[in-house]
Amino acid sequence: MSEIRKDASGLDARQLQSRNNLVIGLLLISAFVVILNETIIGVAMPHLMKDLGVTAGQAQWLTTAFMLTMAVVIPVTGFLLQRLNTRPVFILAMSLFSIGTLIGAVAPGLTVLILGRIVQASGTAIMMPLLMTTVMTLVPPETRGRTMGNITIVISVAPAIGPTISGFILSMFDWRWMFWLVLPIALAALALGASKIRNVGTPRPAPLDLISVPLAAAGFGILVYGLSTIGEGAVAGHESAYPVWLPIIVGVAFVTLFVLRQVALQKQNRALLDLRTFLSPVFTVATIMMAISMMAMFGVIILLPIYTQNVLHFDALTTGLLLLPGGLLMGLMARFVGAASDRHGPTGLVIAGSILLTLSALALASLGTTTQWYLVLASHLLFMGGLGLLFTPLFSASLGSLPPHLYSHGSAVIGTVQQVGGAAGTALFVSIMTLSSSKFAADGAEPVTALSGGISTAMLYCTAISVIAIIAAFFVRRPNGPALHGAIGH
Repeated sequence: MSEIRKDASGLDARQLQSRNNLVIGLLLISAFVVILNETIIGVAMPHLMKDLGVTAGQAQWLTTAFMLTMAVVIPVTGFLLQRLNTRPVFILAMSLFSIGTLIGAVAPGLTVLILGRIVQASGTAIMMPLLMTTVMTLVPPETRGRTMGNITIVISVAPAIGPTISGFILSMFDWRWMFWLVLPIALAALALGASKIRNVGTPRPAPLDLISVPLAAAGFGILVYGLSTIGEGAVAGHESAYPVWLPIIVGVAFVTLFVLRQVALQKQNRALLDLRTFLSPVFTVATIMMAISMMAMFGVIILLPIYTQNVLHFDALTTGLLLLPGGLLMGLMARFVGAASDRHGPTGLVIAGSILLTLSALALASLGTTTQWYLVLASHLLFMGGLGLLFTPLFSASLGSLPPHLYSHGSAVIGTVQQVGGAAGTALFVSIMTLSSSKFAADGAEPVTALSGGISTAMLYCTAISVIAIIAAFFVRRPNGPALHGAIGH
């Protein structure tokens, strides 16, 4: 009778696979819940402004604070994932998210509500790198595309359907139910994960550089704040007490100091965020394309609801329903795209996706005051289809091009780039929309016509940025793991 081979944990191959699938499944479900909350607030802004008696600029902080916290916390997760086991990191992430959700549900005013969003974001920031690092550790290279397809559902579909779910909730309940309905799901995920998740991987000593942490917090935090306040100022329509570009310059300066510090520390393997990930050309190009994709996605997520509600005069629920098919399409595509990426490599998929993204952005730029709803739906479906072809191959190619000891750092880099890209897209497109609308209004256009023209102009800029993705797509290749692993040493 043949002996059953077991690993160091005493599990045979079938038991090990079953454990790994359970861990990844629980992480995927939990990550979907936490990421969903990044965009669920957007449609609720008018309700929050009325109920809490605040301005649009003040209410915008509910989104800004979330993105800012993500940008500050994510760079530190590379350190956490090296030092701690899977289970305690999961418990920390879901506990923070659950506490933040409870604070949001009982918040008496805007300040406490923003605090709840900050605590929520702290848990979210830990969860996503944990998910990606765990997948890269447990899933063999030849089947990673399929699993990365599931991560695509989490990272891109969850925020895409956030406005839809928000619209449903607001059509029947008040805004607090956006937190009350999520809380039991988050607590159930926490309880199930705490009892079922087993530790995978082996923690190793990793020093915490006390200079890098404040540099990362100041750099990425101020940069995201600066990008976000451009959009806020445009929405609020008021002059800032300081030049709008000042926080961005300060943020870039701190990020530069952070990068220089990491380069110096890498020589002793003491970097908080190991930037040797960028020695991989595939990782670098894929990360640039990821930033462009997130800029486009978050720009459209904020512009389309403004268009449908303020130009076409749809209500929040109708807007949510109109945007739902696009999110579902991306979810349905993810597994198929992942399998195709495993079989044929990422190049053809990302080229097709970037072309489709550009053409759909151009279609969105043609929307006007009398556009029929089905044309809006078709344009949005094409847009989300383009993103669906991009995200899974980009995740697989970027992280797959790294050696295992850089997985946690690569995950943290991608997470940070996503937040900065999302904030940049929101700020850029909202500012262009507002400035262009003001120009059209000054030329005598009716308010609705001026707003529609401003949105079209912003989408033209989105089209131009998407062209860069087409060029970059030709340089995304299937990772050559062994060769790269020898090139990027410890």
